[in-house]
Parts: sequence; structure tokens; C-alpha cells
Amino acid sequence: MSDHSPAPVAAFEPPYYAAVFTSMRTEGDGGYGETAERMDELVKEIPGYLGMDYARTPGGLAITVGYFRDEDAIKEWSAHAEHRAAQRRGRAEWYERYTLHIAKVERSHGFERADG
Repeated sequence: MSDHSPAPVAAFEPPYYAAVFTSMRTEGDGGYGETAERMDELVKEIPGYLGMDYARTPGGLAITVGYFRDEDAIKEWSAHAEHRAAQRRGRAEWYERYTLHIAKVERSHGFERADG
């Protein structure tokens, strides 16, 4: 995950799941950027992965929302060996604190302004 915000993910056909990860980082990079990029590559290989939104506040709060078709996709991602190793390293080095919320999305819609 880079420091720039990608375009928001389009609305999906419900139901689907959102994994909302909020975090406060420690100082320094310590390999975080490379690991985040690797996780971005790996999660795309999970059947049922739909996309991701990411934002960071000037104060350092980061919010990542991963979208998954079903709970099985989330479980597969959670159990992925490289992801598990990154989670352990995150607790040891990269995060002051974090929370993870898993939510079932029952309604979804979007808006995009047409270029004028």
C-alpha cells in the first residue's frame, strides 16, 4: 500500500464482506512498504477478493478496507502463510495499535461524476 489513495472501489453486488483494518504506525518504514506491496499482490490471488480502499490521515491513522465475496475468501486470506508472517511482523515492528472489523454488506451503491 502506497501513501497515495487509489480511486475508490466501485459498488459491488451485495451481499459481500468488508474487512476494515484501522491502524497507527510506528516511526520509520523498516520494510513496511515492500511488505505492503507484496500483500497487495498476494491478496489479488485469493478467489473471492473484490478490491480495496485505503486512506491515511495527516495524523497517521490509516484505514484499509478489503472487499471479499464471502467469509471463505476472508478466511483464506487470513490463513495465507505470507500474510500471517506479515501480521506477526506488524505486531512486533510496524503498528502502535490496530483494529480489524469484519462486516457483511447488505446494501451498496456508488456515484461517479461524469467528465464534463
